[in-house]
Amino acid sequence: MTGVQLTGPAVAGRRFRAYTTKHLDGLTERAGLDAAERLAVRAVATVLPFRTNEYVVERLIDWDATPADPIYRLVFPQSDMLPETDVRTIAALLAAEAPEAEVRAAAHAVRMRLNPHPADQLALNIPEIADEPLPGVQHKYPETVLVFPKQGQTYLRAHPEVTSVLLTGGDPMIMGTTVLRRYIEPLLAEDLGHIESIRIGTKSLAYWPQRFVTDPDADDTLRLFEEVAAAGKALALMAHFSHPRELESQLVGEAVRRIRAAGAVIRTQAPLIRSINDDPATWAAMWRCQTRMGMVPYYMFVERDTGPQGYFAVPLARGYEIFRDAYRSVSGLNRTVRGPSMSATPGKVCVDGIAEVAGQKVFVLHMIQARDPDLVGRPFFARFDPDAIWLSDLEPAFAARFPFEPDPLEPAGVPDPAGLWVPQMLAVT
Repeated sequence: MTGVQLTGPAVAGRRFRAYTTKHLDGLTERAGLDAAERLAVRAVATVLPFRTNEYVVERLIDWDATPADPIYRLVFPQSDMLPETDVRTIAALLAAEAPEAEVRAAAHAVRMRLNPHPADQLALNIPEIADEPLPGVQHKYPETVLVFPKQGQTYLRAHPEVTSVLLTGGDPMIMGTTVLRRYIEPLLAEDLGHIESIRIGTKSLAYWPQRFVTDPDADDTLRLFEEVAAAGKALALMAHFSHPRELESQLVGEAVRRIRAAGAVIRTQAPLIRSINDDPATWAAMWRCQTRMGMVPYYMFVERDTGPQGYFAVPLARGYEIFRDAYRSVSGLNRTVRGPSMSATPGKVCVDGIAEVAGQKVFVLHMIQARDPDLVGRPFFARFDPDAIWLSDLEPAFAARFPFEPDPLEPAGVPDPAGLWVPQMLAVT
């Protein structure tokens, strides 16, 4: 393996310690919560499962600043993430030591109200072979397939239009190299020459950089990355960094150096999160640091319409202001970033600005990606709403519908008299 040798002595064994719900009471007590507050947090954790590790707990969280510390708030369940009545109901069951099945049923009912499968993922993105759904694959955009680490490459041979594969679903980097190789190595085959790039979505650089430095299979992982580059394909780690503190560790710097030396590009992205990173200085600091380290700022996402969106969401108008103020304060090398972007049902919708057009205050929007490729890059407008937090909160301006919405009076896929192409909402094939 070239360019990615460990500079220090080899480390024997993967010293990974996970923290789960069973550790939650002790950790929240360390954060200064009283018994009633800890019970409420446990109730939330039955709906929004808690899992972290020793690196995050001991190296990223400032325990002197808890419970207000941003990394603590990002990682740990908060009592006000769910409606108060739901928290009280589940907390009462826990306090009464109700049967586990009863607690699980109550938690499931709450979870199902949180839109666990946003953007119609299960209805629109699952492709079929011989009229049978193919699990482990999502095909939302013509050129990109999302492969979940369950099963998958046979679909690609029948679809030469696919040029990019994204490994996702949880975090693929929790897999050991032997398992990871099962998904990546087939993509390097000669009969899949149309696959130009492989992307891996991961939070591991922020939450377990040892994965690329001192874990027993760190070197093997980087050798696999080198094989991708040697096969003439681009490999990108889509690294999630939500706060500048996640970039400060020397381990992160070493992990980044080794990944880049193995021929991979690291592109960075994160959602805009209320009370965590909702100010321009935080984003500007992240982008500058990432660029200095050789990473490429890529996306600012809008908090998705799932889970505790109401707790973390920032209004689109404020999100645009944060993006603009951060963007204008950094140099051109940092301005590879795009956003704020909503990963919605029709595609990735970006808020380009707020303007006054024909006497009306509007959001200026465009689609970075779309189920219908004809819509990519075409600007459109929505009525300004200072409280809107998602695409579904917006109403079209200067038109009866958004460009991605079908005209109920026209057959699907037929141009309308105004010249707006009215696409059939593409079912995935």
